[in-house]
Amino acid sequence: MDTLALLFYTFAFVLVYAGFRVITAKSPVTAVLHLVLAFASASCVWMLLQAEFLAISLVLVYVGAVMVLFLFVVMMLDINSDSVRQGFWKHFPAAGLIGVVIALEMSFVLTRGFDLPVAKNMPPEVAALPNAKALGIDLYTNYLFPVQVAAVILLVGIIAAIALTLRKRKDAHFQKPAEQVRVKKADRLRVHKVAAVVEAPAAEADANKQAGGQA
Repeated sequence: MDTLALLFYTFAFVLVYAGFRVITAKSPVTAVLHLVLAFASASCVWMLLQAEFLAISLVLVYVGAVMVLFLFVVMMLDINSDSVRQGFWKHFPAAGLIGVVIALEMSFVLTRGFDLPVAKNMPPEVAALPNAKALGIDLYTNYLFPVQVAAVILLVGIIAAIALTLRKRKDAHFQKPAEQVRVKKADRLRVHKVAAVVEAPAAEADANKQAGGQA
């Protein structure tokens, strides 16, 4: 067994163990951390299979963003794991059957292999490049218009998400730069003339005189 095969079986074993711990861990935080480990192991397996783009995408999108967000949400919500785990063994046979069907389908596809006519017709100078660079060349040459359409759709989705979350709050204070630019000294500063000597009230003056006469 060479080094490449040893690394493949090692990462595959870690991936299966992490996936099993995701569904059996009692703590939601532990389950999320094992899911991060599963994604990282899958990324290493894809890297060994020379799928650098998929490996990097998995690390950046899922491990670096989605799972970190899940972890923060789980830790802040403080989910009661006992209520979540109710009915686990009741639905375990159906879930196990679905898992076996998916495993058989994947085995059937992987044992037959992949037929890639596009790769066969690819120019030799492009086929010699790493798959991430070849994918970038193909996307921005043959599929430039679909990429631009997808970028516009994502931009519209981002703007729509921001617009849906905007709400006017009464307790929030905002500044208007236009009003601050047009401000004048008379609007912000008021000068009050105060006398230098203030006479004491009559009641206080009489009290002072009586105190002086008694002394």
